[in-house]
Amino acid sequence: MIESTETALRAAGLDPAHVRQVIEGALVEDLGPDFLDVTSVATIPAEQTDTADLVARADGVVAGLAVAAAVFELVGDVTGSGRTVEVSELARDGERVARGDVLATVTGPTRLLLTAERTALNLLCRMSGVATHTRAWADALAGTKAMVLDTRKTTPGLRALEKYAVRAGGGTNKRMGLYDVAMIKDNHKLAAGGITAAYRRVREAFPEVPVQVEVITVAEAVEAVEAGADFLLCDNMTPEVLAEAVAAVGDRAELEATGGLTLEVAGRYAATGVDFLSVGALTHSSPILDIALDLRVE
Repeated sequence: MIESTETALRAAGLDPAHVRQVIEGALVEDLGPDFLDVTSVATIPAEQTDTADLVARADGVVAGLAVAAAVFELVGDVTGSGRTVEVSELARDGERVARGDVLATVTGPTRLLLTAERTALNLLCRMSGVATHTRAWADALAGTKAMVLDTRKTTPGLRALEKYAVRAGGGTNKRMGLYDVAMIKDNHKLAAGGITAAYRRVREAFPEVPVQVEVITVAEAVEAVEAGADFLLCDNMTPEVLAEAVAAVGDRAELEATGGLTLEVAGRYAATGVDFLSVGALTHSSPILDIALDLRVE
């Protein structure tokens, strides 16, 4: 992975070492333990060099160009060829793109371009699909104080990439995992003997960790803020009940609406004055953005 790509990944909040690990795992899936593309090796001379375009096949929002670049750059390493690929980005992550737009060009050994093609596209299409879906939610909430949040309902192994794609699409990340934020949900409340007891236990065990509490009634919302919580997940509340919770809590905590939200009702929930709408579908149900690699043979 060249220095400029590592710099771009870091600027996106991604760890280049983790991205490399994800890519190498994906390449093993495609190329096997010997990193072999039997079709390209059999049909294309080792010395042949060409340029290919990454082309949008649909309108959307692009995300993951640096990740795709890293795939092309790393294929030479894992296959042992030692040869390099040059990637030139023509779009920027977070930009809206239209069908037919060229997002980037890649130049290098033709074997390497085609060997890297599917892994690069799998990641780029996935991330761009998440960004496109997120942008639809961000647009639906435009003009309100509410922002769209992601969840932990991510593809195993791709959480960091998918959460970056949410940011590129105009959304906001919540916790990364079970380690950086304590989230007291219904089962925790039940096991601990209630909201106040659960909150106290978390605060005593991990005094520096942010604590969030899931509530299902206005009374629970009031109990949670009086216990000390400053972030509440209002689960499966109607817009009317949520508005009551917002009024009861005031500015003592930030509130998130969660549970079964759709674009059709986003405006109604945002109108309650809630701070966030949490949407698991951003990462568990986003369709890909169709992007292709078109080879230019001179």
